[in-house]
Amino acid sequence: MDFNRVRLDIEGTTGILVLNHPEVMNAVSDEMLEGLMDAMDAVEDPANGLRCLIMTGEGRGFCSGANLQGRGDNKGGAPDAGSRLETAYHPFLRRLRNLEMPFLTAVNGPAAGVGMSFALMGDLVLCAKSAYFLQAFRRIGLVPDGGSTWLLPRLVGNARAKELSLLAEKLPADKALDWGLVNRVYEDGDLLGEAKKLAGELAAGPTVSLSMIRELYWESTDNTYEEQLNLERQKQRIAGRTDDFKEGVKAFLEKRPAKFQGK
Repeated sequence: MDFNRVRLDIEGTTGILVLNHPEVMNAVSDEMLEGLMDAMDAVEDPANGLRCLIMTGEGRGFCSGANLQGRGDNKGGAPDAGSRLETAYHPFLRRLRNLEMPFLTAVNGPAAGVGMSFALMGDLVLCAKSAYFLQAFRRIGLVPDGGSTWLLPRLVGNARAKELSLLAEKLPADKALDWGLVNRVYEDGDLLGEAKKLAGELAAGPTVSLSMIRELYWESTDNTYEEQLNLERQKQRIAGRTDDFKEGVKAFLEKRPAKFQGK
């Protein structure tokens, strides 16, 4: 499926969301944001039967950040560099956060600026060896956005988060793995194939419980211990009523692989 600067490839129950403007290293434009929202409609459409989503970039890069063409022109009054965050970026990021299926990012090259924020939204962040991350905002006189000042301290701690944002130095994939920022690093040519394998495994799993696992971890960062205990209890009640739970127990007792249906 082709959208504006975005492509959605469907392979069985796995969707591959491709940022598709390789001429500018998949820099995010207003057109791409519109395409991403349209693609998410297709991802979430039950008729397409998707149970796992991968995001990657076309060509040599994952995403080089926001497309700056025409930005920074002060004619006609002071610009509001944050307005598009509120009206376009944030709605897309919230859709990723609230997605009711596992979400992987396959970082096939540079992930800079808001492209780094997109990459780190993955439940599993998978990288090519040649990939790197860059908090590029200070290089153009802006502050980090796309939720990166929330994500980074929780992933790598305050000291490293501030180092990345203040110094704007490239963070290679292998070092990102050492820091715990990403999950796995593969040879460049193996990245997408390995991402599809993991996505296939997750898509064949109990996707109702997997989506609730996503929610539990998103909520845990701001909940107290007691609040999280209560939320786990609520979600376990729901999970325990699913057909997948019944099948999982039956398969365990019968010593066979479970055949989950996502119900």
